[in-house]
Amino acid sequence: MTPAGTPRPRIRRPAWAGRNYSLLTAAAIITGLGTHGALIAAAFAVLQSGGDGGDVGLVAAARTAPLVLFLLIGGAIADRVPRHRVMVAANALNCVSQAAFAWLVLAGDPKLWQMMLLTALCGTGQAFFNPAAEGMLMSSVSGEQAGRAFALFRMSMHGAAIGGAALGGAMIAAMSPGWVLAVDAAAFAVAGALRAFLDVAHIPAREPGGGLLSDLREGWQEFIGRPWLWSIVAQFSVVVAVVGAAESVYGPLVARDELGGARPWGFALAAFGVGTLCGALLMMRWKPRRLLLAGTLCVFPLALPSAALALPLPVAGLSAVMFVSGVTIEVFGVSWMTALHQEIPEEKLSRVSAYDWFGSVAMLPLATAVAGPVEDLVGRGQALWGCAALVVLCTGAVLFVPDVRNLTRRTATVEVASGKTLSADTEGTVGRLG
Repeated sequence: MTPAGTPRPRIRRPAWAGRNYSLLTAAAIITGLGTHGALIAAAFAVLQSGGDGGDVGLVAAARTAPLVLFLLIGGAIADRVPRHRVMVAANALNCVSQAAFAWLVLAGDPKLWQMMLLTALCGTGQAFFNPAAEGMLMSSVSGEQAGRAFALFRMSMHGAAIGGAALGGAMIAAMSPGWVLAVDAAAFAVAGALRAFLDVAHIPAREPGGGLLSDLREGWQEFIGRPWLWSIVAQFSVVVAVVGAAESVYGPLVARDELGGARPWGFALAAFGVGTLCGALLMMRWKPRRLLLAGTLCVFPLALPSAALALPLPVAGLSAVMFVSGVTIEVFGVSWMTALHQEIPEEKLSRVSAYDWFGSVAMLPLATAVAGPVEDLVGRGQALWGCAALVVLCTGAVLFVPDVRNLTRRTATVEVASGKTLSADTEGTVGRLG
């Protein structure tokens, strides 16, 4: 009990959880609740309108194609103008496109081209949003606790994904995919309003440059000059493509034909979300010294969901492997963000993030578009086994890159007589000259 007249002690946030970080986290939770249900809803909206696996793949490809087309431009713009303005504008576009998609589905008989067009508009918003958001998040934290801050952010985001996927599956089964899409539109509106209050005063003004192409060249030089960066992005260009095809095209089809519909598939996706939540909790405490080695080893389990769908395993088994892959990919995700925060200059964060996103999703539209024809050609089971094999092969290959094995965490800096700054890890080993 607090004695009468004594003010209650204020609950203080950690030093790294400032105003911007708190706003970004709250907005990510809100959009996570809407988006993860909407991804399931889009697939089942296509199926309920009479579409097949090929049509589901085309709608999924329509969402990811604009990412490939506009990501680099979005990254360059986000390093030129205040990032929060780019984020708010992107959220507004997402809100309008998802609201229109919801109206079409609820009105009945949406056409394939209409669903593809509106999904493409949503993907365009994401192309501009993602580099700005990643740069904004990384500039909102500093110091040795950056890894913990990223882990908490991702834990909050994935916690929302658990509820979003489960709620989306339940709403589709009970009502209509259109209502899930309407919830997503409302979530984008609320999140955009929060992001409008982000403070960018602490970010130094950018020096006038030579134009958009010059900015893109600078970002490319930063990207290609780091073997650990471009090699892992190349790895994920394949991994993201095959995992995306398995989960956005084959997963709903297996759920419909073998598992009983949208509800069990939503449950399996929620298990993945629980895994990412547990992985983020792990990374709040565990700070692997070799960031990228630990992270890359944890990519191998991403092959497990494709293998489980190929068999197929019952819902309990599928959910178990989804949980494991969720835990391990979160180890990679936090390690990757920490490496970028540690190694990339702040003024180039959005451009490097754009090249990262661009490379990672470049093959995703093709993979989702051809998933249906590949299934017709070789069978669904063989296609899923191929997805699992590609994850294993590409992840094994990137371990041959020395920088991936050897990049170490920096947690403190010391000054030396020459005026240079040496970075030291927790064991006192001196890192690279800065």
